[in-house]
Amino acid sequence: MRNTSSQKKPAKNQHASVREDHATELAQDYVEAIDDLIREDGTCRLIEIARRFAVSHVTANRTLARLKRDGLVESQPYGPITLTADGRRMAQAARRRHKIVLDFLIALGVDDQTATSDAEGMEHHVSKKTLAAMARYLRNQLGAGKIPS
Repeated sequence: MRNTSSQKKPAKNQHASVREDHATELAQDYVEAIDDLIREDGTCRLIEIARRFAVSHVTANRTLARLKRDGLVESQPYGPITLTADGRRMAQAARRRHKIVLDFLIALGVDDQTATSDAEGMEHHVSKKTLAAMARYLRNQLGAGKIPS
């Protein structure tokens, strides 16, 4: 009989990992958009989310159902969408990451339009270590008051 305790664990399925990462990115984008709409209009409705992401009502509804299942949003049929405390925390963290990446790219001399476009994808993939280095660089270049904590 072989000793299985010393055997390596099977590697995580690459495709499952990619799907999980994509679901997290989508959740972050949705909660940030919901938070933005609530700040701008005082309320958020499903149709506004569908418009913001240029997706069908059905697609937006399915995504919101997952966010609700994950405890990030609350809603009733035909009612407004609100963020839970966890959803608000996720939105704030996503906004902070986005701002640091965007400000970093602009500080490097990237034009605003390109920086805005690039930051949208990079914010989801930058490691905590790299994000901290970007924030440090910005603090050194721009001063502590300009960087979100």
